[in-house]
Order: sequence, then structure tokens, then C-alpha cells
Amino acid sequence: MPDISIVIPVYNEQDNIPILYRRIISSLATCGQSWELIFVNDGSWDSSLRFLKEISSHDSHVKIINFSRNFGQQAAFTAGMDYASGKAVITMDADLQDPPELIPKMIELWQEGALVVFARRKSRNDSFFKRMTAKIYYYFLKKYSDVKITGNIGDFRLIDNQVLSHINNMREKSRYLRGMVAWLGFKYEIIDYDRPNRIHGETGYSMLKMARLAMDGILNFSLLPLRLGMVIGLINIFSGLFFLIYIMLDTIINKQYYPLYKWLIVVLFMLIGFLFILLWILAEYIGRIYDETKSRPLYVVHDLVNLENK
Repeated sequence: MPDISIVIPVYNEQDNIPILYRRIISSLATCGQSWELIFVNDGSWDSSLRFLKEISSHDSHVKIINFSRNFGQQAAFTAGMDYASGKAVITMDADLQDPPELIPKMIELWQEGALVVFARRKSRNDSFFKRMTAKIYYYFLKKYSDVKITGNIGDFRLIDNQVLSHINNMREKSRYLRGMVAWLGFKYEIIDYDRPNRIHGETGYSMLKMARLAMDGILNFSLLPLRLGMVIGLINIFSGLFFLIYIMLDTIINKQYYPLYKWLIVVLFMLIGFLFILLWILAEYIGRIYDETKSRPLYVVHDLVNLENK
């Protein structure tokens, strides 16, 4: 059993893989720990798999899980953790925006007793739109979630084998590992770092994928969307009461006449819009229940390199 397992999803990262491998090896050399490096090829269509196989042919510590198609980052992390055999598991991205040089510090905090070590992005060189939407999202997620999820923390983390066993028993389809780790509530430490820019390639995380991940976080760990109906209902009631009082006083005092149907049309349009929003939220929950009842596997493995089937 190795001391450390490092799990890395790969989706079209052919230019980053050699650099990432060298930097990880260099960082691990200072730790004095045995290790394994598990790359999960998530349906890459470039030369990523070929580069990974070349590295694994020379280094038996490097292991590959090759998916039959693209199943997404969270499924790739899950597969790597399923096959990991280390006493602690580090998950990170392959785009070099998760600096491997933080690994020794993570291991040090783990050896001092932390069961989870998060890497928190102190600064990020993303677009203004992405920074602002991330800030707003994490604010609402932390404020209204049933589990307090710290903001600006991605999937760069270390978890102890004890935590890993609980994560591997959680097999829900709509996975939000950041929330799942926080939900377990184990003792954790945080390392702050400045997130570097991506050097090679383009991110495989489109706006649609980011929106889906954000939705998983909100719907899996918060009842806020279901409670919006009550909030909107109260706003409508008090707004209607205000307009009613205003119309009554203006009619009595100023003798002003208001055609009531004009107000009713506006209010009805607003209510119809709110109803569609609530129906959409309800459909999201029903869709997740439907996905769970199908009991399909989270991922399908095409082949393995330097690993045995489980």
C-alpha cells in the first residue's frame, strides 16, 4: 500500500502531461513517501492517452484508468478514488493551475493530524465575469447551504483514507465532491495559494459544465430553491397589499380612479414568470430523483494500465 495516491482527471491535456509529471515527481522526491499516480483519461480525443501510456511504460507508479467516453470531471475523480490504495489521496486537475509544489505542505499537515487538507485559491486570474459569478455563487452556497462549504476551494485537496472510505460509499449520481467532503465534517486544514494561469491548451470546463456543477452544489446541499416559493409568495402578498392600500387611499382622498384590470394583468404576468421558475426548479429535483432510480454506473472503464480490475 503506497502512502500517497494522486488522482488526476485528464481531458485533452497532451501539452501539460509531461510538465505535470515532472513537477509532481520533483515535489514527491522531497517528501520521503511511497506513492502512486493515477491518471483518469476522461474521453480525451488528442494524444493525452498516448503520452500517459508512454510514461506508465517507464514508471510502474503511474497508473491509468481509461474511460469508454467522457463522463465528466466528478466521475473521473470518483473513479480514481475508487482505485486508489494510498493511506491518503490527493485530487488535482491536470491543467497546471493546481501547483504540485503544494503537495509536500499538504502531506505535512496530514501527518500532523489533519484528515482533510484543502487548497484555497487566494487569487485567481480569471475573467471579471467568472470571478464575480464565482464570488456570488460561493456566497449564496455558504450562506444558505445546510453544509458550510468554504468559498474559493476547488477539487485540489488531500483526504485521509478514513475520509475516502466514506466518500466511496456515497454513490449518488449528481456528484459535488466539494460538498460531499464538507458534509462529512472531518477535521481539516486550509492552504492558501495564488492560482496561476493556464499555460497550454484550453479548459474543458465550458460555461454549461460549470453551470451544471454549480447547480449540483445548490440542489444537493441546499433547500433554498424549494424555499423560494414561500419567499416569492410573501413578496407578492405584501406587494399586493401595498398596492391595494395605495389605491384605496388615493381613491378615497384624491378621488382618483384606477382601472383594476391594468394592475391585474401586470401582476398575473409576474406570477406566471415565477410559476415557470418554480416549475423548472421542481423539474431539476425530479430529474435527479429519476437519475438515482436508474442505478446506472457512474462511469465505464475501457481499460486499465498498471491497475487490477475491482
